[in-house]
Amino acid sequence: MAMKMDLNVTIEQMETGEQDAALSALQSYNKEMNQCFTFSKEEEQSRERLGELVLGFLNRELQPSCLLACLETVRILSRDKDCLSPLVSHSAMSTLARYAGIAVPGTSLSECSQQVEGQMDSEGGEGGEGGEGGEGGEAAEVSPSENADQEVISEALKSICNILLHNETGQAVAADLQLIRGVAERLKQSHDPTWNHEVRFFDLRLTFLLTALRVDTRAQLAQELHGIRLLGNQLDATLGICWPDTLETTRAGFEGCPPEEIPPLSREQTELAMESLKILFNITFDTSKRKVDEEEAAEYRHLGAILRHCLMSQADGEERTEEFHSHTVNLLGNLPLPCLDVLLMPKVQQGSIEYMGVNMDAVNMLLEFMEKRLDRGHKLKETLLPALNQLTESARIHRETRKFLRSKVLPPLRDVMTRPEVGDTLRNKLVRLMTHIDTDVKDCAAEFLFVLCKESVSRFIKYTGYGNAAGLLAARGLLRGGRDSGVYSEDEDSETEEYREARNQINPITGVVEEEQPNPMEGMTEEQKEIEAMKLVHMFDKLSRNNLIQPMQLGMDGKMREVTPDDMVNLVKNPLFQPEEPHNSESEDES
Repeated sequence: MAMKMDLNVTIEQMETGEQDAALSALQSYNKEMNQCFTFSKEEEQSRERLGELVLGFLNRELQPSCLLACLETVRILSRDKDCLSPLVSHSAMSTLARYAGIAVPGTSLSECSQQVEGQMDSEGGEGGEGGEGGEGGEAAEVSPSENADQEVISEALKSICNILLHNETGQAVAADLQLIRGVAERLKQSHDPTWNHEVRFFDLRLTFLLTALRVDTRAQLAQELHGIRLLGNQLDATLGICWPDTLETTRAGFEGCPPEEIPPLSREQTELAMESLKILFNITFDTSKRKVDEEEAAEYRHLGAILRHCLMSQADGEERTEEFHSHTVNLLGNLPLPCLDVLLMPKVQQGSIEYMGVNMDAVNMLLEFMEKRLDRGHKLKETLLPALNQLTESARIHRETRKFLRSKVLPPLRDVMTRPEVGDTLRNKLVRLMTHIDTDVKDCAAEFLFVLCKESVSRFIKYTGYGNAAGLLAARGLLRGGRDSGVYSEDEDSETEEYREARNQINPITGVVEEEQPNPMEGMTEEQKEIEAMKLVHMFDKLSRNNLIQPMQLGMDGKMREVTPDDMVNLVKNPLFQPEEPHNSESEDES
């Protein structure tokens, strides 16, 4: 009851129209509600009334302290997704954009299209209040001709972020007001030290929300506003990158230093970089699925070099470093495949991991990152697959990468007594994933190992066992053996002495040498064996007719197909019956 009385008192003070009374009331309200993120239903109408009054004040000439108090109140009210009606009109959003310094000429209330009516269902987003936090700022330039308090700018930006996060009407109005153009103009000043961290962070957070929630805005930033170059420059400035050579990067001031001597990125640098990476992910989401021209390819290769720099950089703490690398790996997966060679571009230096004369630092970092996620075992589809997919595609198109990864994941086979899925090596962990309950996870793990085996069925079975490999082989139509259509260089699968000696005793299903088991049919006559076989056929037939199972058989094309009722009849009459199929002239032989 006391809080309701306080809110009514605040409204009464605002209705007087006097700045001093409003300032005192708003400062008390803001202090009390600053950490409030849940709101009572009973006060909804009062909060909406307060929002209307505050916006009325914001359209007047105000003292700096009263202006800041009004914007702080709007920020608090914008957290309540059920009371945003006063804040999502064109007039209100235009006012907030003006104070944020991102209003675009020609999109004010009098010139924009008709107001979007009604509030639609709220949208989810990232973060409770658009990452509110950071340090207050000092006076700085909004444009060459005017000064503005950066604290005012950041408060307005936070309010707009909250509105976009919770309300579809607000998102539509933001698109209509072309806020992406306004914020992009300020992002062009990435090398200007004038802007404090909080303004830069919320500029990026606003851009992330606009591109995450609006497909049209995403396309506008990517194409019309040259978003890849714009955000690439942001990363360049944030991380302090210098370019000693084409597509080769280092940290400014640390040229020639070994990686272990370069200090970690500051918390502020990491925050800004991760926001930039998330925006770039939004606007490049479909890139890997389409062809890019020569100019675009050059842009993506430049971005790839920056991402390699991110991958090789450390943040302030292991947890923050992993989060930073996670965003980097996610974005790497969007790059066109031919541009991934930038990961191997840097020259081999002292302390680098070299393989076949190529710098494998970035590939090794990807592998270590993937294994960390694998060991954690949490939400594998979201956390593991981006890195695993990246390694798979890199191995598929770069011979040196594939051979390096194979040396790490599938070294020459020596232990022929332990099942492939048992143990703590990276090979063991990946083979276990091949029978994971999540289809995407098991398919991705199998694909990675299959590519490392140059898509050779015999080699794949050797390292994983036929039982583990059967799912991928069935999907590819390779259950009869052979090799898939990938193009790989010729190299030999070096066999160890241990494997060569035990090869004939290895059970191909399990992939290991097993103790000899007694023959269950030993001592049976041929007639008794036939009787047992017929019992089995009849049992399958009964289960099939009752739709409890669907018997399958291996076709001549290497794929599984249903056993039809006619096939079952023929099998009952002749257990050695093989269904006839047209000859497949394209069947592959083992090479």
